[in-house]
Amino acid sequence: MKLAMNGATTMKADLKTDIEAISKAGFDYIEIWASKLRDFLKENSIEQLSQLLEENSLKPYSINSIEHITFRTKEEYEKIKSETKELSEIASKINCPYVVVVPGKKSSQISKDEIIDESVRVLNELADIAEAYNVSLAFEFLGQTDCSVQTLGLCNEIIEKVDRESVGIVIDTFHFYAGDSSFDEIERVNPEKIFIFHINDAENIPKSQLTDAHRLYPGEGILPIKQIKDRLIRIGYDRVASVEIFRPEYWEQNPFEVARKAKESAEKALELR
Repeated sequence: MKLAMNGATTMKADLKTDIEAISKAGFDYIEIWASKLRDFLKENSIEQLSQLLEENSLKPYSINSIEHITFRTKEEYEKIKSETKELSEIASKINCPYVVVVPGKKSSQISKDEIIDESVRVLNELADIAEAYNVSLAFEFLGQTDCSVQTLGLCNEIIEKVDRESVGIVIDTFHFYAGDSSFDEIERVNPEKIFIFHINDAENIPKSQLTDAHRLYPGEGILPIKQIKDRLIRIGYDRVASVEIFRPEYWEQNPFEVARKAKESAEKALELR
């Protein structure tokens, strides 16, 4: 399994620093945080970004992310479509295969069928935009209780109904655990539909209290990383694992040290060394 690191892990560092730190740590890929990308492009060109990636022997794996794509007002949804076009065009120019998209929030009145119908409609419409740039959409379910798609099982059901080569799944160890996804759900997923595998760990506190801020380096908490990885290997997924950690404590630290620690922790947790 090759390794990537997500720019959320070093949130306060800029994109240039991310690229240099992630490369120096020995990662194969970078997931580019969208706000950092936009800041970089205010003063630099896409060509300069490509050159910077090449100089650091680092490949872009995704751009993260377009938030809450479903259950939006008409005006909000127009912005979502514009953002999909913007990020897909950039991704195409830097040979980045994926843009991550995240489901919207739900109210207690929304049924499972309504969630599926809305997700399928929106993913198809956004895929029409992304496909024009030869870019795929990676749909990430979130384990938090206010998210409309909380489990791998529901996410997979939606992806199967969309049934497009350009639309697949993000499996995140934190969200897998927090949303009560099951190992059996992994067995029902087509491995070709797993576009991104996010790895991280979490503190040992009740699931109802877990937030992104409780994430840890892989192997330092209680998430079943090895069991998830073993199931993924069993179904035939053995491509890329990407470290994504939203821990404010880490954001205050030296990004080069954070990237080094993330790489070492990921290798140990995934038994890659």
